[in-house]
Amino acid sequence: MGKRSNPRAGHLRRALAQEAARIMSEQGIDDFGLAKRKAAERLGATDIAVLPKNTEIEEALATHHRLFERHTHSSTIASLRETALRAMRLLERFHPRLVGPVLSGTASAHSEITLHLFAEGTEPVALHLMEHGIPHRIGERRLRYEPDRLVAYPVVQFVAGDRPIDAVVFPLNGIRQSPSSPVDGRPMKRADTAEIESLLRRDAANEY
Repeated sequence: MGKRSNPRAGHLRRALAQEAARIMSEQGIDDFGLAKRKAAERLGATDIAVLPKNTEIEEALATHHRLFERHTHSSTIASLRETALRAMRLLERFHPRLVGPVLSGTASAHSEITLHLFAEGTEPVALHLMEHGIPHRIGERRLRYEPDRLVAYPVVQFVAGDRPIDAVVFPLNGIRQSPSSPVDGRPMKRADTAEIESLLRRDAANEY
């Protein structure tokens, strides 16, 4: 009986991953858990066991971009990365690193840009932005390092061009250990300005 039900559960799992990916792309949601809940509600799925893993949703998201946004997605990612690079150059003294969907290439046109900065608190970052006439606000972001350890960090939020930027401020030694990725639980990938410049050159070359 259980074996006969597995294909149906597998089909529903894939459908949930695809629906969560569609929601993330079209609604600009970067929260896998929220997208999962919305997808489950829309498809009437109540069994937690059939919910897809975040890695499955990320794969479905990449497929969604290829199938439905093939002609626009690459330019969207390039635009987001160019904006991120400008913000990183502005904040160069705080050793900025790009993280998240803009780095991985799964971001949508609605995605915000997330940076990791390293400083002795938010005050130097806030003062630097004020000196450049950039309005900002201070918030908080909770990041996971282990399954049972969440750490709260201040985040400086501002707009670059027309893109929202979330700049999470870590202590100076926070550059040594990256928090866990919400996708696969491994240390989050971080990229510095040189790496983003290289990505943009590669993307530009691939267009020809």
